[in-house]
Amino acid sequence: MLLRIKHGLARFVTAAGLLLVVASAAHAAPERRKVIIDDDGFGLMQVMLLSSPDVEVLGLTTVSGNAWANRVTAQALRGLEWIGRTDVPVVAGATFPLLNSEAGTERWEQAHGPLVFKGAFMKRWVEDTQQTPPPYHGPFDPVDLPGGNPTTHATDEIAANFLIRMVHKYPGQITIVACGPMTNLALAQRLDPAFAGLAKELVYMGGSLAPRQVLNNRAAADFAREFVNNPRREFNIRFDPEAASIMARSPWRRITMVPVDPSTATQLRPALIARLGQAARTGVDRFIKQLEPGFPLWDEIAAAVWLDPAIVKTQSRLWIDFESQQGAGYGDTLSWDDAYHPGLGEQAQDVVLAIDVPGMEAMLTRLVGKAR
Repeated sequence: MLLRIKHGLARFVTAAGLLLVVASAAHAAPERRKVIIDDDGFGLMQVMLLSSPDVEVLGLTTVSGNAWANRVTAQALRGLEWIGRTDVPVVAGATFPLLNSEAGTERWEQAHGPLVFKGAFMKRWVEDTQQTPPPYHGPFDPVDLPGGNPTTHATDEIAANFLIRMVHKYPGQITIVACGPMTNLALAQRLDPAFAGLAKELVYMGGSLAPRQVLNNRAAADFAREFVNNPRREFNIRFDPEAASIMARSPWRRITMVPVDPSTATQLRPALIARLGQAARTGVDRFIKQLEPGFPLWDEIAAAVWLDPAIVKTQSRLWIDFESQQGAGYGDTLSWDDAYHPGLGEQAQDVVLAIDVPGMEAMLTRLVGKAR
């Protein structure tokens, strides 16, 4: 009798243990969303994604765009140091566009007129502007960042190889958030035709459809100059149009495009910077203090749309490509409704046209407050 009671008790304890394991698994925290950030700088977009508790940032890949890749890599390393996230690897990417060049851009301007912004190619503003004149550097000039250089170092891997390796390691799980020129993505796709299809999705900031100035101030007017007469031109795409076209024709499972259009309702105002500074923890406030006001929140929209699609107010499903013929429209955005696209490899994309700006600013403030 005693033996039977012991055996019965053992079975009860075992069953109870299994129930506890099942219950624990059911209530376990969901697996964090994996993301790689491919960008030509370091800003609030990175802070948003790095601070999201349900996001695992696998790495930052850098690319020439706003500045040359060596300078962008240093900015990313220093930014991670400032916010205490040196656990995230930084992987240096492409220095030069696939075909476009500084000399080629200058020759194009002689035929078609000056570009408003040229990133790493920029020597001066064409017209007076409130924004700080960009310092000019060569692609291999020594890097000496204002405020100090990083003490950490990039990995020895090449960005395109890192991207390929990660999507093979985590097939169908990685979102790529790309907010600079698309050179790294194009190189990865050409090296490995399976690359885009192995990613979960691509969310990118780039391209332009029909943006209009929304905010009535000098900074907003400065940024509206280009699309008044050239509504299909946008810097990320114009810096490397061939790479953008390769990206648009790659077999992604899903593509979300954030063109310039929704950004015209946003601005990094002094009041918003003050809010972010009040929310920021010690260490992160150093990063907030160096932000220059007046810029639209281009990249932050891309991060916010991915983190919470509910902030999207208007979007459209369009087939997208980019002009790679080196004429007057070089780098312009091409778009078609479903019945009209030419079927030359371009992909259908979810195009964000308008967002909940107060909602995005609230999200931004909340996430900056979580940054350690």
